Amino acid sequence: MEIIRGKQPGAKKVVVYGPEGIGKSTFVSKFPDPLFIDTEGSTKDMDVARTPAPSSWSMLMGQVQYVLENKICRTLIIDTADWAETLCIAHICDKNQKDSVESFGYGKGYVYVQEEFGRLLNKLEEVVKEGINVVLTAHAKMRKFEQPDELGAYDRWEMKLSKNVAPIVKEWADMVLFCNYKTMVINVDGQGAQKGKNKVQGGKRVMFTSHHPCWDAKNRYNLPEECELSYEVIRHIIEIPENKPTKAQEGLKKEVDIPDFMSIPVDADEEVSFPTEPEKKNEATKVPEVFKLSETIPRNLRDLMEGNLVSEEEIQSVVAQKGYFPKDTPIQNYPEDFINGVLVGAWKQVYQCIKTLRESYEIPFDK
Repeated sequence: MEIIRGKQPGAKKVVVYGPEGIGKSTFVSKFPDPLFIDTEGSTKDMDVARTPAPSSWSMLMGQVQYVLENKICRTLIIDTADWAETLCIAHICDKNQKDSVESFGYGKGYVYVQEEFGRLLNKLEEVVKEGINVVLTAHAKMRKFEQPDELGAYDRWEMKLSKNVAPIVKEWADMVLFCNYKTMVINVDGQGAQKGKNKVQGGKRVMFTSHHPCWDAKNRYNLPEECELSYEVIRHIIEIPENKPTKAQEGLKKEVDIPDFMSIPVDADEEVSFPTEPEKKNEATKVPEVFKLSETIPRNLRDLMEGNLVSEEEIQSVVAQKGYFPKDTPIQNYPEDFINGVLVGAWKQVYQCIKTLRESYEIPFDK
């Protein structure tokens, strides 16, 4: 069984909900290369790319399938999920020849809606796996909420979705962001907020990223609990730099292309340490313990590095400068043909790059 470790960057699944007019559509339009499936016509005054408004659930599913197959955007936005659910309910009722979802009896209609909406989420999951962000917007509604183990009740903001659909949407998403107006109550007569005269100020638009008794929200990226309603807050999460295919990945097989290193002039008389056969190595010439490198680095390269007192960071820096691999790629992860054909095969040129790098830091190094 294959074990996968570490972070796996990729496209994101985001839900943004809030009261009407808060600016949800404007906010999500800042995502990279967005395409709207505008179920309610809220983007007609925005300069964005959009599909024809879906008039049926089948049309909506077809639009998602088209994006999946043709990859025509970097972010797919369904605006809004609650209007999409209305299409889903109409589809279920027509399919079963019912006047309304309540006609099924005993909540069965909502179970059918949950199953059908789940198919949409599964399709959107496929879109995400193709590297396309998916964003669902939704309106918010307030309802009276009672904790089963506590006295009293309080108002709570939730997505304007049915009780069966809302939970699966929240589970599906990487981020659920609740947008609202933040208001402040100011006492104006000095009698205190409880007894005196108060007035409301503010109206600043904010978004909440973590669960609260008064609203649903979540994120997996350590965002502040309350943020300005601005795309800049999450830009670093959505727009992860793409790692372009490296030269090693593009075809460094038996014949390794190393023009970047080979074009570097070197002094033919310069002394560069090359390793001798291990069994002939003199004990007195052993590298001091402080310069020992990890044994996970291939032996032929490790001997060159230790003989010239070259660190792993220096190798990673010059490899990144030449565009082969990102700087944080461990040497142990370099392909074998890249190590043998480039780093070992053009060691003089590689070492020249390292010396140039050292000079740029203006730090003296021993030869």
